[in-house]
Amino acid sequence: MNSWKYADKMKHLNPIDDEFFTKMAEDPNFCQEVLRIVMEDPGLIVQELIPQNSVKNLQGRSVVLDSFCKTSDNQHCNIEVQKENDDDHIRRVRYNGSCITVNITNTGSKFKQVPDVCVIFISRSDIFKGNHPLYHVDSVIRETGEIINDGWKRVFLNTKVKDGSDVSRLMTIFTEDDAYDDQRFPCTSARKRLFKETPKGESEMSDIVREIVEIECAKAAEEAAQKATEEATKKTSIKNIKLLIKNGVPLSTIVTTFSYIFSESDIQKIYSECESNTIS
Repeated sequence: MNSWKYADKMKHLNPIDDEFFTKMAEDPNFCQEVLRIVMEDPGLIVQELIPQNSVKNLQGRSVVLDSFCKTSDNQHCNIEVQKENDDDHIRRVRYNGSCITVNITNTGSKFKQVPDVCVIFISRSDIFKGNHPLYHVDSVIRETGEIINDGWKRVFLNTKVKDGSDVSRLMTIFTEDDAYDDQRFPCTSARKRLFKETPKGESEMSDIVREIVEIECAKAAEEAAQKATEEATKKTSIKNIKLLIKNGVPLSTIVTTFSYIFSESDIQKIYSECESNTIS
């Protein structure tokens, strides 16, 4: 692997990236600091931390949680990061929360003993488009507006909205390459600096970064091969279309035959070019 590719990838990795966050989340102090800011509880204590915890649903499908913590007040908190905006993340949070609840609830427990679960979801995009960096989603009685305490909390953060709040400033460290010197978040800053600037951190990240680069290179090669195949198919199809036009095949038939690769306007353009060449 080219050293410059490795260095460039390492330079641009941040906590918003799943692989980088996983390493960050191996430190309970980092997770505790994030939870204290998000939950607005400076006294919150992380008693137990399980990074990259795998839980299953009733059908046996596994879900890998980026970071799973248990706090001193018996809350079970899952922190997830997602850079892409390619799925229904609201339902994703619901699904993950359900899987967590099933996995941590003892068989035969009464419902009042079902543990409290909080899923904190961090994304690049403002998925609710309300121009807030943080959203609390509650269970509410529609008729009265009363919030129900069912032991299920959902907190959505995004790195897009900048409003000067502590949450917004914390998210800056999650996304900006050189942001790891904010003394308001000493644990987060120190943890990120470890992987960005020290030989020890770079050594811990080396296999992960190498795997990321190899996957990206393989994907780029696959896309290039697919593009080359598509271009070759187009060239062959254009040649066949011109031959059909020359032999007097109706335009409507040609459009139907090649609709899988060309639009009607594209075929009309080829048809016009053939007519123009015939006239000239």
